Amino acid sequence: MARFSSLPENPQLSDVFKRFPKTVWPLCEYHDILLRGDSELSVAEREMLAAYVSGINACNYCYGSHQIIAEAHGMDSAVFDTLINDPSEAGIEEKFLPLLAYLKKLTESPARMTDRDAEAVFAAGWSEEAFYDAICICAIFNCMNRIIEGTGVISNDMIRAEQRERMRGSEENPEFYRDFARMLSNGDGGAVK
Repeated sequence: MARFSSLPENPQLSDVFKRFPKTVWPLCEYHDILLRGDSELSVAEREMLAAYVSGINACNYCYGSHQIIAEAHGMDSAVFDTLINDPSEAGIEEKFLPLLAYLKKLTESPARMTDRDAEAVFAAGWSEEAFYDAICICAIFNCMNRIIEGTGVISNDMIRAEQRERMRGSEENPEFYRDFARMLSNGDGGAVK
């Protein structure tokens, strides 16, 4: 049985967004600004951070989705083999380790964040702008993970294949997420925008 009687038994994110459209456009617009807009972090790096936070939360749907997107933007797929359990063995630049540690702590115990945690990030060479982008990515994916898990959205191989297909040719699209919202409303803005 579905958690919502108005949704199918195994709902997709598109089912949830079509059923509850009022926040879809601003949510997708924020995703585009944060994950596709100007940043010192590349799109692949930002999507890797999204996957990392989602992996910490054990949100299989978001972890897999953002892994696919990070890989489409040039992130080595081998990174994801150990990213969640041991970032130091994931083959990423060492400067990411304090940033990932910060995002993990912010996800698992936000009230325990200290200035010392931030100092480690800055000591690794991150600017305030990049650090803030990473914090915002952490925040939005903690939110998205709860939407996905709370509404019972599922993931499987077929869904992953559809996500990979949707990525084809969209690597440079600054409105990738808004295009998803438009697709839900048949391109006319409809109830989504």
